Amino acid sequence: MQIDRLDGARGERRASGHLYREFVRVPALSAGLYALAAGASDPPRPHAEDEVYHVVSGTARFWCTGESHAVGAGDVIYVEAGAEHRFVDITEDLSVLVFFAPAEAG
Repeated sequence: MQIDRLDGARGERRASGHLYREFVRVPALSAGLYALAAGASDPPRPHAEDEVYHVVSGTARFWCTGESHAVGAGDVIYVEAGAEHRFVDITEDLSVLVFFAPAEAG
């Protein structure tokens, strides 16, 4: 069993200077916190794993394989492995829990 506090992950992510901070890793799953500031760019990068995003706070549009949808706090997004996707038009600082299954490579 493992219990993590979102505030702790936020602080560790900020201190690292990275946009993403992983806090769970087992062979079948990895999870982390991803943050983008309003106006930031999110580079497209398909992953070899299925992903689930849970938007904790902020607003943006989510673009995936030619479709774009408004997203905000409380939204859950599933992206299949290999699909090109990214957050665009980030209008309010975005904080997102990201789950990869199986665990993200690399």
